[in-house]
Amino acid sequence: MMYLPDMSFFLFGAGGRRKLIYRAGQLLDGLTGAMLHTWQVEAHKIDAAGYAVYLTTTDGGEIALEEDEQGVYLTERGVRTALTEAPVALPSFTGRPYADRLRVLHHEMLVNIVAGAPLPNYLVYRKPWYRDAAMVAMALARTGNLAVISDWILGLSEPFDRNNAGHREPDNLGQVLYLISLVSDRSHPLAPVILDSIAEFDRGGYICGITDFGEHPVYQTRWLKFGLRALGLPDPFVVPAVEDSYATLFWWDDRADYVGKPEGYHANRERYPYLTWAEAHFFGQPPPWQLAGSSYPLTWEAQASQADYDGMARLSSEFTAAKLCMPHSWHAAEMFLYLLDEVERTNDRS
Repeated sequence: MMYLPDMSFFLFGAGGRRKLIYRAGQLLDGLTGAMLHTWQVEAHKIDAAGYAVYLTTTDGGEIALEEDEQGVYLTERGVRTALTEAPVALPSFTGRPYADRLRVLHHEMLVNIVAGAPLPNYLVYRKPWYRDAAMVAMALARTGNLAVISDWILGLSEPFDRNNAGHREPDNLGQVLYLISLVSDRSHPLAPVILDSIAEFDRGGYICGITDFGEHPVYQTRWLKFGLRALGLPDPFVVPAVEDSYATLFWWDDRADYVGKPEGYHANRERYPYLTWAEAHFFGQPPPWQLAGSSYPLTWEAQASQADYDGMARLSSEFTAAKLCMPHSWHAAEMFLYLLDEVERTNDRS
């Protein structure tokens, strides 16, 4: 099991709100690290599923930091002050299995949205990744929060995010088409640019190129077909009948033509746990709880080649030394969508 440093912190600021960090009696600006409040704390309680931190000061005072659908609020000496406000939907998921975890995972995605852009983790990444963003958008579409990222999607102007050492990763084409479909239609100015870009990767009925430093034709073609259909565009492509270690990441569409290992490829991938959660979803396997935090936060990514882990020092130098970021949006999205679908999977098996 991966070593996870002390996690006595909580991130506030869902959606378009100001990012705030509670850590060891301090409240910091999440983006600048500026100290906003400090207290001499005798004890604190982090209620991650309730989006709240409750403090008892050394002089017996009671302080509450709480986030709800309207904003983030500080209550001190009986006075409640708004720290940041912007509306966001925070469903309770009452009646569903894992309701507390669903609330936490939902918030872990929302808190990493900065200026409307869904980042994998705002402390270590400066740009959105289309792959992560598409999965987060899929989750936000289930909770009524697409408006939080709609302006960012409408403003997209490049078919590739070029985040992996500048590569033009072909799965981005389908991911952007899907993102556009959530808030617009085929008239979006980026749609024809994407269609023109397909030829570069066309291998005679399917596409193939470099994604995460390897060829993944099944994954790339499935994303393209999904994006084309989402925008109501012609889809002449056929998923190639080849083995692809990323095929199991595409769990929400037809899986009848899967070619590969029955147990999959990503068992115990502790650095990139979202891969194993997606694979478990694909195969209908039990939730891989060994790849989830036991408390807040529930999600992470480690030793990613394009991440700048210096930003995690805002929480603890241990994170930077371990090259570990928490929480992580793709991990949160995969867990969230898996657990949200668990009732349907259980019913199918019964």
